Amino acid sequence: MERLLRSDPADLDALRSAGWIAGDQVVAGALIDQIRQGPDPAGAMHRLGDLARAHPDLLVAALEDQRVGMRLVALIGGSRALSAAVIQSVDPLRLLQHAEMSEPPVDDLARWVREALASVAAADLAGEIDMPEAGRRVSAIADAATESVVGGVLRDAEVRLAVIAMGKWGGCELNYASDIDLVFVHEGSEAKAVSAATRIVAGLSGRSDNGAVFRVDTDLRPEGVAGSLSRSLDSYRAYWERWAETWEIQALLKARFVAGDADLGSAFLAAMADFVFPEQLGADAVGSIRAMKQRTEDLLDSSVTELKRGVGGIRDVEFAVQLLQLVHGRGDSTLRGQGTLDALEALAAGGYVLPSDSATLADAYQWLRDAEHRIQLFDLRQTHAVPEGADERERIARAMGYRNTATASALEIFEEDLREKRSEVRSIHVRLFHRPVLDALAQSKAASMSAAAAAQRLEAFGFLDTAATRQAVDDLTSGLSRRSSLMRHMLPLIMEWLSFAPDPDLGLAQLRLLFGETDDTSSIVATLRDDPVASERLCRVLGTSRLAGRLLDRLPSLVPMFGDDASLEAWPNSSELVGEARSRAVVPDDPVAALHRFHSEHLLRIVVADIAGLIDEVEVGRRLSMLADATVEGSLLAASTELGVDSGLCVVAMGKWGGAELTYASDLDAIVVAPETADTEAAISVVERAISVLGGSATGFPSLELDLELRPEGRKGALVRSLGAYKAYWQQWVDTWELQAMLRARPVAGDLALGRALIDASAEYVYSVRPDREREIRAVKARVETERIPVGEDPDFHLKLGRGSLADIEWTVQLLQMQHGLNNADVRGPGTLDAVRSLGRAGALDAEEEEVLAEAYRFCVRVRNRLYLRDGRRRDSLPDDPLDAVRLARSLGYSRSPRISLREDYRRLTRRARRVVEVRFYGMDPGTERGT
Repeated sequence: MERLLRSDPADLDALRSAGWIAGDQVVAGALIDQIRQGPDPAGAMHRLGDLARAHPDLLVAALEDQRVGMRLVALIGGSRALSAAVIQSVDPLRLLQHAEMSEPPVDDLARWVREALASVAAADLAGEIDMPEAGRRVSAIADAATESVVGGVLRDAEVRLAVIAMGKWGGCELNYASDIDLVFVHEGSEAKAVSAATRIVAGLSGRSDNGAVFRVDTDLRPEGVAGSLSRSLDSYRAYWERWAETWEIQALLKARFVAGDADLGSAFLAAMADFVFPEQLGADAVGSIRAMKQRTEDLLDSSVTELKRGVGGIRDVEFAVQLLQLVHGRGDSTLRGQGTLDALEALAAGGYVLPSDSATLADAYQWLRDAEHRIQLFDLRQTHAVPEGADERERIARAMGYRNTATASALEIFEEDLREKRSEVRSIHVRLFHRPVLDALAQSKAASMSAAAAAQRLEAFGFLDTAATRQAVDDLTSGLSRRSSLMRHMLPLIMEWLSFAPDPDLGLAQLRLLFGETDDTSSIVATLRDDPVASERLCRVLGTSRLAGRLLDRLPSLVPMFGDDASLEAWPNSSELVGEARSRAVVPDDPVAALHRFHSEHLLRIVVADIAGLIDEVEVGRRLSMLADATVEGSLLAASTELGVDSGLCVVAMGKWGGAELTYASDLDAIVVAPETADTEAAISVVERAISVLGGSATGFPSLELDLELRPEGRKGALVRSLGAYKAYWQQWVDTWELQAMLRARPVAGDLALGRALIDASAEYVYSVRPDREREIRAVKARVETERIPVGEDPDFHLKLGRGSLADIEWTVQLLQMQHGLNNADVRGPGTLDAVRSLGRAGALDAEEEEVLAEAYRFCVRVRNRLYLRDGRRRDSLPDDPLDAVRLARSLGYSRSPRISLREDYRRLTRRARRVVEVRFYGMDPGTERGT
């Protein structure tokens, strides 16, 4: 703050005289701090000095009235131009108190307008009013100024005349630096009307020492600059009927009477409605609007970030809304309002736009208009481009209210939000603006879309791989088959559905492969034709998961299931699932293929239900574990049947499988126990064959890996041991980590009673933890933290081995179970989350610790699952690539600043979990941080 105050000595003297500085103490500390954090600290301090010299009483009032003070510092930080208006004002306190403005004086209208704008901007920049209210207030200033000028001119004119506001002014959405678009309508002498209109324009655009009043634009009148400045109502009707272009009719959507003869203004609006909302639109009306929109985009400099006309900009919202108004407003008068946000709300209320799309567009539109306001306010300059310089962009970000966080700068957050808003707007704009139904409703014959046109539209949605996009569309639509004909017809909707997916490029690529490499696509074709719910979900699933794409390639007949929520939410019980697996394992032709098909069918159901949000990560883990139980049971039966051996053994699940918390990336860790009287060689043969059965089939379904390395002596040990052999090993040779692993043991296949006996027998060894074993567990965990994270994976965002992530929580829970399980059997469950809850009930964790560990564990599992679904392979850290990170975050439901929000959630949740680990696992005092 001291560095900030090293300003011009004259500024400091002025601030001292105004009471803001007393000796070395800054009296206005909170206000100065707002300046320091604001968009232009150095410039604001200088302007504050100017204000102190010009109006010392104003600064005194700012100290006494907090609202005045906050408005003052917000204005001098956000607008150099309007700060000058306050400095030059005769009564600046009145501006900042928002007292009722005086009547606009015709002789000094520019000063009045600047001061009125300063009053609105102060409230806007201070966060007291939102963008729609700011637009209404600025438009009201233009209304009042126009009424004043028109009243003076028409007192002497012998003609009836009305002023009609157009554009943003007509919609009560003016920017601070907007032109005011207007047209004139008269009754009586045209010469007198044109003379009066000319004087009105001169009065509104006249200059004084305070600059121009407004930039007045009359080019929206018939024939533009070549046309008469004012026309009679009959002349307007004749022009609209014979000569008006579609864009001229579209512009009339925002027409609003402002000043002059009210009856004439009302008559103009009534006559206009017959042409804007006719009984039947022209056959080329929709195409003409779309073509004009495309021409405006083609003229843009792609190197400039244009908030108004650029891709995903303000015009995308306005054009989409206006096209829907023109098409649907003929039969629904509620859609005929001038304001964009009001019209958008009405479209949603009438069912013409999804409520979610309406909310997203409204939020993005207000954000973009806010940014436009902040850009224009600084020098009151009419521009819609985000500045190129980093310092200027930083100023805009701070004027928008962004501040630095622990993980990103204000500018980084602003720019990510800008990308997000533009992407959201563009996606919804294209879906709405290119709806095939609009052509039909406008009575224009809807033609099938060519591959080139479809590819161009897909690119407009934000598809990144242009060449692949065009090739995919061509492959999907070429030919004379029923499938290609359907795809040509359905592409607009398919594009809309794909645009909702986290990765539209992936979705399109997988859809192309699905049709190109799958022999029987009849069920997919029928679903696309008849079931939009299943079709939309198919596109979302394909745009989320490579694993789902591979499964669908083998199981296309399951696509109709995608639209059946009840079927996806339902899940068979354990005995039903095991029964189905056993029946598949004994089919006469190819039991291995049948068993893999069984596993893949149910795995696809889990994946689709997961992506659709019908089940959470806990249910995903439970279903994956039950499916693994049944599949392994089927593999034992298939192996025993093939070998003619009844071994009587039991497969005991370990790790996440044992805890019924499998993830998509998990191996099937297990040990095997056989009866004391079993033929060991025969039992080993069954296990080896079962492993082979699970490992794959010639049909291309995903394989499963039964991992037996947790058995006594690891890879060197026997695949199968008897219960007695396990007891002898535990008594003489067992390592602490092997006992720790038994905490998550669960019998899953074969003789379950034998498996339960094994687990019961292990209890006396597992729950008799000595201090030396506790130290060993902590030492092993410490080594894991420093040695186990693979090269190339980010240790700061590692979901399995990072600080406070899965391994931390699992080891902490297991140590607590070993400590408390001897005297409390309730804490002995194999599931981590269940154990967290039981440890909480037992008092080994307090309520907050219990919730912290559970929330972090579920978060890491959920993200790890979604990573695997996307790539079809194990990945344990958040992606470094920004685009991959955004796609991952969006697949998890993040919408605002997705990449940053996901990382901040990881930091927040794992940091809290790590504090619990420090205390409960390492025995540290609460509040002490352990070094890395």
